Amino acid sequence: MHLFFSTPIWINEINNHENINKELTNYLYQEKEKNPEGAKKSNVNGWHSNDFELKNENLKNFITEISKNIGSTIKDMGWDLETQVVKITNMWAIINTKDAFNEKHHHGNSALSAAYYVKAEQDAGNIVFFDPRQANVFHHPASKEVNNINAQVQSITPKAGTLVLFPSYLEHKVNPNLSNEDRIVISFNVSLIKKKDLLK
Repeated sequence: MHLFFSTPIWINEINNHENINKELTNYLYQEKEKNPEGAKKSNVNGWHSNDFELKNENLKNFITEISKNIGSTIKDMGWDLETQVVKITNMWAIINTKDAFNEKHHHGNSALSAAYYVKAEQDAGNIVFFDPRQANVFHHPASKEVNNINAQVQSITPKAGTLVLFPSYLEHKVNPNLSNEDRIVISFNVSLIKKKDLLK
């Protein structure tokens, strides 16, 4: 058996995440205090920041660490870095209080998307991914047991310090936060831009 059209998802714990998470937590709560209304996206009852200024000093250590993981992911995909440049196009945070969740969505016009968990206690709400093959073109026969080939839904339990990278076309949602602690995540999108386009 060969798997021709599998969807890759990369799950890694980033280095020095304890110190990085302290820096990020302070920064994110400051941002929430400045803009308590936040933005309305897929979030229901949670707080969604506006896009960050990526050159902000508070994000420097975090971006340095995740850049290593992004590089490994792009190497796995075999994408051409001689003619293209890797760019984090936007980054934001979501703080889900108790019972807050995120509706099903995807991140269009990007190559990769990510969720990095700054804080996630037990029952904080799994991220749930959906089979990208649409129901109108793909029939799902009944299965005796779920496995990695026939599953239509897969979920990942968040853990502080964990970075999840996935193709941007992959639809996903976040289950309600059933814990009494905030669930804090930073999300971002990555694109590969042709070098010739940067010169225009």
